[in-house]
Amino acid sequence: MHEKIMEVFQVLHMNGGVGEKSYANNSLVQKKVISMTKPITEEAIINHYISGKFSTTLAIADLGCSSGPNSLFVVTELIKSVHKICKKLNLESPEFQLYLNDLTSNDFNAIFETLPSFQENLRTQMGPNFGPCFVMGVPGSFYGRLFPPNTLHFVHSSYSLQWLSKVPEGVENNNKGNIYLASTSPPSVVKAYKEQFQSDFSVFLKCRSKELVDGGSMVLTILGRQNQDPTSKDGCYIWELMAMALNQMVSEGVIDERKVESFNIPQYTPCPSELREEVEKEGSFKVNKVEVSQIPWSATTTNNNNDTAFYINEYDDEEDYPNDINQNNGYCVAKCMRAVAEPLLVSHFGEAIIDQVFRTYTQILVHRMSKENTHFFNVIISLTKTQ
Repeated sequence: MHEKIMEVFQVLHMNGGVGEKSYANNSLVQKKVISMTKPITEEAIINHYISGKFSTTLAIADLGCSSGPNSLFVVTELIKSVHKICKKLNLESPEFQLYLNDLTSNDFNAIFETLPSFQENLRTQMGPNFGPCFVMGVPGSFYGRLFPPNTLHFVHSSYSLQWLSKVPEGVENNNKGNIYLASTSPPSVVKAYKEQFQSDFSVFLKCRSKELVDGGSMVLTILGRQNQDPTSKDGCYIWELMAMALNQMVSEGVIDERKVESFNIPQYTPCPSELREEVEKEGSFKVNKVEVSQIPWSATTTNNNNDTAFYINEYDDEEDYPNDINQNNGYCVAKCMRAVAEPLLVSHFGEAIIDQVFRTYTQILVHRMSKENTHFFNVIISLTKTQ
């Protein structure tokens, strides 16, 4: 395997555990997005189940499950939907096979520790006629085969497919001042990112088409954009502000400029037409629905941020000091991004500067969020396997 691909697979994971900086405690946006897309996922799995192909077993895969409360939140909602329609149609509840997938570096232990309470809660909520539920962890990249042919009935993925299998070739040292796409990125860099996404998403579709049964469904929610321009703020701004923080630390002599020039995020935030184009090109799936939703960055906010001052230094001019709401919002976005990006940053820059990176990043976020309406854009696509 290519060295850079292996490197991404090893370091591309959310912060594990249940500590202050863990993904488990900083994934509120992701949960809200899952809740927002519930009507689409519910419609897709119910349509599959009542299509006449009733089965005694229903195999569901959640790809990019990460760790923390969201890992079992999705499958719980899907199970509830199927159980509800079974009761309505007077059908026996199927046996559920749940496959939780993520890269090998994911904190699967944190998920497994919650399984006894998960099973108990399901039995309590669903009642005595609820079918058995078997949960399995499936470590590995979804840019490759994960399951035997024709074994899955439903595939779900949320906030995972924007991550690429690797940093695109030719980007390193050619994207000056940036760590992802930006308005100042040269056309060659934009082209490299888009082509890497096209290649990865095509492989994803090919693999899932082999693993899903005929008529099987997928609902994919991807951090994306509504603007056609890959360098628009829709999908790039959160990383542009991170680049500002890193470049500020270069000017302060804390980080070597060459380290920033060689650092690029392995991500691509697609627009709806790009997804539809790749699905049609691959040819195994019918597009049922494509929607774009948005959620404010401030949706990361929780009510337990007593340590905000750790990230906020004093401002030179007291009049420029943000109010408590903006300060709290900026802090929460920084915590959310730290839970996602810290492993990538540590692998490239080392651990010693990470606290300072996020202090600087938080200051920038606080000021920008006090002046601008900032949103994450989500592209949701519902698919059915046709061949």
